[in-house]
Amino acid sequence: MNSPSKTYAISEIVGTSDTGISDAIENALATASKTLRNLDWFEMVSVRGAIVDGKVGQYQVTVKVGFRYDE
Repeated sequence: MNSPSKTYAISEIVGTSDTGISDAIENALATASKTLRNLDWFEMVSVRGAIVDGKVGQYQVTVKVGFRYDE
């Protein structure tokens, strides 16, 4: 028995956090899940941040999210 094929679209988004990379990813996924259905996976593409007074002021993480088309 073959499982049905799945077709995905990919969207690139940026999540931010004042506390860390994991929180930035979580924030991005939480926001994306409000408007995109069938989110199945993500890939972290890049990490950068803002510097404030010589310290990390904000983490910025670019992620690609894959969402499955309805059958």
